[in-house]
Amino acid sequence: MTSTSSGHRRTSPAGRPAKRPRRSPAASRRSDDLSPPPELREAGLTARKALGQHFLTDRDILRQIAAAAGLSPQETVIEIGAGLGGLTAELAERAGRLVAIELDEALVRYLRHRFAETNVTIIQGDALDVSPAELLAQAELSGPYVVAGNLPYAIAQPLLRHLLEAQPPPKRLVVMVQAEVAESIVAGPGAMSLLGVSIQLYGEPRLLFHVPPSAFYPPPKVRSAVLRIDVAAQPRAGVRDVEAFFRLARAGFSARRKQLRNALSHGLRIDVATAGELLADAAVDPTLRAQALPLESWAALARAWVARGRPEGPP
Repeated sequence: MTSTSSGHRRTSPAGRPAKRPRRSPAASRRSDDLSPPPELREAGLTARKALGQHFLTDRDILRQIAAAAGLSPQETVIEIGAGLGGLTAELAERAGRLVAIELDEALVRYLRHRFAETNVTIIQGDALDVSPAELLAQAELSGPYVVAGNLPYAIAQPLLRHLLEAQPPPKRLVVMVQAEVAESIVAGPGAMSLLGVSIQLYGEPRLLFHVPPSAFYPPPKVRSAVLRIDVAAQPRAGVRDVEAFFRLARAGFSARRKQLRNALSHGLRIDVATAGELLADAAVDPTLRAQALPLESWAALARAWVARGRPEGPP
């Protein structure tokens, strides 16, 4: 929920164990303390409303998020939105190397000073504008990586797609998002959403725990939750044509209140009879609604649509 972002590398000399980040005065901070975190005061900074900054300061929750990432000392982590570095410090203690991206230039200066001569590289920029591979390259790293962070809620959905569709994709993500978004992502048939279908195509999401507003400074007005996504090596459910899959899913969810036969007719701009034949090919009940379908049914629909020559009406 802090700003995201991408800049310069600071590493320990080659061949030496990386020094661990200095402990922050905010580490013992009470989760219900509404005063500014010590780092914010010391740096002469304030939480910037324009960037949607809400700094996670509860040490127990920071530890839980870092533990949920399941890191080994050899692994590399990309952190999205480092903020004041509370989660950065916890992750860096568990990982081999950490690359943190932060949008706010003032915070970047603070973070580079705080994590100087450690296993942490701080990069200034916007996480939506740079690929994970580019971030790793700036830190002179490559290979498998894990993503962690408190995603800015305003861009959490496109940012998740950006990360999951990256080449190479992360092994797993442990991220904080708005609670309603997390709940939508992990929902099963009966409560599926286009977002849930989109994320579940790439991996298996699990909602780990909720986080109260009191864990942040300043407290947000929305609920938060921590989500873990274990990323599949290939798109799930046997999907090979990702573009076709998303076209069918968008069409199906274009009219959520309608039965699928009518929703697909509306979304693809085809007649109801053709939509019915498409559903029959995929062995999907035409009277169901989009939220009732599991991932496998959307995959079957996409294959049936491709097999029929991708029927679609004019815009």
